Amino acid sequence: MSCVFCEIAQKQIPATIEWEDEEYIAIRDINPQAPVHILIMPKQHFRNVEEAESSVVGRLIEIAQRLARERGLDRGYRIVINTGPEGGQTIYHLHIHLLGGRPFGWPPG
Repeated sequence: MSCVFCEIAQKQIPATIEWEDEEYIAIRDINPQAPVHILIMPKQHFRNVEEAESSVVGRLIEIAQRLARERGLDRGYRIVINTGPEGGQTIYHLHIHLLGGRPFGWPPG
């Protein structure tokens, strides 16, 4: 089974990399929903948040906080984790969305 995010992490598919270390990668979303829309994911494949340990999810949040600070999102930002078909997940590789640079409403969807 092919996973587009695994292929991006392995540099088999090009992407605009916003940040990277040995275990995680952050890329620019190709269909941005805000001026800042970055996808942050572990390079190791986890199907969704249900499969990942809390330390993995915590590290994703830490990376999002760092990227938000670096991009001047001091007025606020949104972090989204979609899980399962009813949660809006379309790519089954754990990732979070960092969105910012514009006001957001509530409820989100």
